[in-house]
Amino acid sequence: MRTYTTVQGDKWDGIAHKLYGDTKFTDTLISANFKYRMIYIFSAGTVLDIPEVEERVSVENLPPWKRVSG
Repeated sequence: MRTYTTVQGDKWDGIAHKLYGDTKFTDTLISANFKYRMIYIFSAGTVLDIPEVEERVSVENLPPWKRVSG
């Protein structure tokens, strides 16, 4: 597992977007760093664990024109 050291003013959603390219991984990031869950705005120097995520796309979540019909 890799780590990320916060800079002054970092927020959970901003970190998720910076590291994963999407804020939808904010909950994953918080879960991996549960002891910091109550922090909204980080000061500099907090070391967070950054879990690997696997992007899975569910067909049900795609719009009809992107679904593959068979």
